[in-house]
Amino acid sequence: MKMKANDVRKMSAAELETKLGDLKKDLFQLRLQHATNQLDNPVKIAQVKRDIARVKTIIREQQLASR
Repeated sequence: MKMKANDVRKMSAAELETKLGDLKKDLFQLRLQHATNQLDNPVKIAQVKRDIARVKTIIREQQLASR
């Protein structure tokens, strides 16, 4: 499931940190499945990486805006 930037922007800082942790765990699991040839759709890895980048970008935007 692809995350939308607008949905991410509505989250609080704590929610974003939690989401980032969850996405990193998901990425780890996907890489593990890929390494053991159990991953059905390798495109999921790229999608999760993009979601991580999106969340990190929004976190950084919020940090800069709060200065």
